[in-house]
Amino acid sequence: MRRAVRAALAAATVAVLPAGCATDGGGAAAPAAVAPSVASDPSTSVGAKSVTLPAAHVHGVGRDPGDGTLLLATHEGLYRYGPTGPTRVGPSIDLMGFAVAGPGHYYASGHPNSVRELPQPMGLIESTDGGRSWTVLSRGGQSDFHTLTQAGDTLVAFDGVLRRSKDRRSWSTTGLTQQPRTLASDPEGRTVLATTQDGLMASRDQGASWAPVAGAPLLLQVAWGDARSVAGVTPAGAVAMSTDGARTWRLTGAKVPPPQAISASMTATGFEVLVVTEREVLGSRDGATFTPVSG
Repeated sequence: MRRAVRAALAAATVAVLPAGCATDGGGAAAPAAVAPSVASDPSTSVGAKSVTLPAAHVHGVGRDPGDGTLLLATHEGLYRYGPTGPTRVGPSIDLMGFAVAGPGHYYASGHPNSVRELPQPMGLIESTDGGRSWTVLSRGGQSDFHTLTQAGDTLVAFDGVLRRSKDRRSWSTTGLTQQPRTLASDPEGRTVLATTQDGLMASRDQGASWAPVAGAPLLLQVAWGDARSVAGVTPAGAVAMSTDGARTWRLTGAKVPPPQAISASMTATGFEVLVVTEREVLGSRDGATFTPVSG
C-alpha cells in the first residue's frame, strides 16, 4: 500500500511541472556573474473575479509580511491581489521556487521567458521592491531551483541537487539524497522540512543533515505557520497538521483538490493556511475548513 502511495507522490511531482520547466541538474558551485536588475512595464491587471487565478501554473503562494498582501508566483510572473483581483507586478518571468524573506523582499528562481536581460535558467534571483524588479545573485545560467526556502541566514534550494548558501552567492551540497517536492523552514530557521516520495524528512541544522520524521504521513507539500504550527497535504488531498514543530501529526478530516502550491503564516487575524488549486485559492484558519480567498 505504501509503495502505491509513493508512486502516486512521484507521479504528482512530475505532473505539476509544466512544459519548459524540467529540473536542471548539477553544475559547478562557483557563483555566476551578477546580472542587472530587471524591471517591468506598467503592471497588468487581470480578471474581474477576485478568486480567479491569473495564470495556468502557480508555483508559489504567500503573504507579504509588511502589508498582508496575497502573492502568487506563476509561470507568467508575480501577482499581488488587490480590491479588483490579481495584478501582475514586475516582468513576465517564470517564477519556480519562491520564498518570502521579509516585507517586499523575495527570493525566486526559474526561467526568463522573453526577458533577454536575464540568463536561462535564472539561478537565484532577488527582489527588494515587492517584485517590481529582480537581480540575479548567483548560478545564473546554471540552476533552476524548483523549490527553495530561507532557514535563518541560510538558503536551502533544489535544482536536481540540494544546495545551501549563507551569502547567496557560493553554494555547498547537502546530504539529502531524495528529491524534495517542497522545502519549508520554520520562521526561526531551526527546522527545515522536505517532502519526498520516501516520506517527510527534517533537518535541524539548516539543511546540512537530514533524518526521517517518524510517524508523519506521506506529504506532497508542507508549510510552516510559526515555530510550532505546520500544515501539509497528502497526495490524496488530505490535510494534516502538526502543532509541535513537525514531530507529531494528525489528519484534520479536510480534503482539498490537488494543490499547485501551499503556504502558512501568522496574519493579523491569526493562523492561516493557503492552498492554490487548479481553479482558485483556498484559505483556512484551522486546517479543517477551507473557503475561497478573495485577497
